[in-house]
Amino acid sequence: MAETLLKIENLTKEYEGQKILDGINLEVKQGDVLVVVGPSGCGKSTLLRCINALEPIQGGTIKLQGMDIRKGSKNITTLRQKIGMVFQSYELFPHLTVLDNITLAPDKAEAQKEAMELLARVGLADKAKSYPRQLSGGQKQRVAIVRALCMHPEILLFDEVTAALDPEMVREVLDVMLDLAKQGKTMLIVTHEMQFAKAVADKVIFIDQGKIVEEAAPDKFFEHPETERAKQFLNVFTFEHVEHHTKQA
Repeated sequence: MAETLLKIENLTKEYEGQKILDGINLEVKQGDVLVVVGPSGCGKSTLLRCINALEPIQGGTIKLQGMDIRKGSKNITTLRQKIGMVFQSYELFPHLTVLDNITLAPDKAEAQKEAMELLARVGLADKAKSYPRQLSGGQKQRVAIVRALCMHPEILLFDEVTAALDPEMVREVLDVMLDLAKQGKTMLIVTHEMQFAKAVADKVIFIDQGKIVEEAAPDKFFEHPETERAKQFLNVFTFEHVEHHTKQA
């Protein structure tokens, strides 16, 4: 049996009196790839930010390897090092080269060697001396993924990492993530890319209005969703064939 890495119980997050997350229960085992989907504003990104203690929570618990994750707790720096997070907006330092962005670590020489190996793996070894402004969006996002991997995290969180990218760049980033899944990395991914979700997920979590509405294997979720709300959501991504009628002269 795989070890439970992350356990969330009855998580509640409120903002100005409004519940953003309402009684979330979730378990992520080592090697799991969980994909979180749902409409905009349903609480998906907030969930990831709570897991990384970027947001305070109002109720429930989040535990990584049995240790409590809470904003402001004494061991939060240690716990954050076990969580790699990749944001939609890259979060790269513009004044640092690609290599320097990745190797903000005490053992510089060892970190640089590993960073170069990982950059080669994502097809960016030739960009090590470049600055973020010289990269495309897809390249920046791949650098951000390498930076997260260099921390040797127990779990990787991906927050809509392709949302700001052109369609051609989306694929290059998703291919890196598919490769990580094949390597057995533990990942929690928030995405709107449904085909990708179907390909990469061990389990799909559907959130609506701060609650987990449905939780299922990808084939079951996408082909036979159980709830009306999930059916409505998935219907947005399908189109009927339109018959074109030529005008009569």
